[in-house]
Amino acid sequence: MAAVDEHLIRRGDGLVLLFTPPFDRTALEPGYIKGYSPGVRENGGQYSHAAVWAMIAFAALGDGDKAGELFAILNPINHASTRSGLYRYKIEPYVMAGDVYSERPHAGRGGWSWYTGAAGWMYRAGVEWILGFRLRGTSLHLDPCIPRAWPRFEIDFRYHSSRYRLVVENPRGAMRGVTEISLDGAPVASREIPLADDGREHRIAVVLG
Repeated sequence: MAAVDEHLIRRGDGLVLLFTPPFDRTALEPGYIKGYSPGVRENGGQYSHAAVWAMIAFAALGDGDKAGELFAILNPINHASTRSGLYRYKIEPYVMAGDVYSERPHAGRGGWSWYTGAAGWMYRAGVEWILGFRLRGTSLHLDPCIPRAWPRFEIDFRYHSSRYRLVVENPRGAMRGVTEISLDGAPVASREIPLADDGREHRIAVVLG
């Protein structure tokens, strides 16, 4: 992942590349990807599925700062944070694109828009790997990996007839590591929190450290 950080994250252009450099005038035949122009889709562009998986890998390693940074890079709305960025991106900034071009003069231009597979992975990466919110049958498993600058976050969710408010506090600026969990004021010994379909409202409090 250090090599990914060094060679494939192009912060100035807001890109996370599949590989670099792209195949162009070479005798090497990698298959169909060479049929794309250099920097387009799998031929050395940002291929959103793989870029999201890199984000998940950083979270799995406990690096919440890098995971949060990649989430911001891959979030399409950030391509529209400036007028020049919007004109460069050229497609809808409120949906995920399957790819973003990486080579001049089209670097930063969105490719295949409304790409539901990439959107699904982006959602899972944010909810399950950064926020660490993972439903497993009748229990909730918590393992957040967040940027150390986040002081807290909250999630309100419904479990069948019940409502839950999850509050995660980060007083020590940690990226990962659950030190305390309570359910309705009572300590929970593990990260597996039992969920009840009882029509009531519940509160889950978590402290990182």
